[in-house]
Amino acid sequence: MKNENYEIERKFLIKTLPNNLENFTHHKIKQGYISTNPTIRLRQWDDKYILTVKSAGLMKKLEYEIELTREQFDGLWLKVEGNTIEKTRYIIPLDNNLKAELDIYKGVLSGFMNVEVEFPSTKSAIMFNSPDWFGQEVTQDARYSNSSLAKFGKPAKN
Repeated sequence: MKNENYEIERKFLIKTLPNNLENFTHHKIKQGYISTNPTIRLRQWDDKYILTVKSAGLMKKLEYEIELTREQFDGLWLKVEGNTIEKTRYIIPLDNNLKAELDIYKGVLSGFMNVEVEFPSTKSAIMFNSPDWFGQEVTQDARYSNSSLAKFGKPAKN
């Protein structure tokens, strides 16, 4: 599988966790970075293995994905720099056919949580009103990108 598309997303910290979190679809994710400039990421998503290359940008990025075999993933994993990220991602339906992707981190980022929403267009991203459980928006703060979290850890409070 090869997939190239633009990723348009906004990212937020969490004010409060939604109720009944265990009832939502969730995935185990392990990821690491071969490079953060340009962004080259390896990700295990449950039992899938993916190599992703991302362009620069904060809200809108070109993203190119290639599905890997377990053996290819394991071989490339040896090239990962910095900390690895382990998290559980909960998929929570929102209005207008949008989905919140709530990440609860483990390991070196234990206790950290954030949520991302992907949009079909820049206009819909700009028009989005976040639910009450979302906290501060950090879309434009590069310290909250996953590649920065892997390289530098949790950001100090603003």
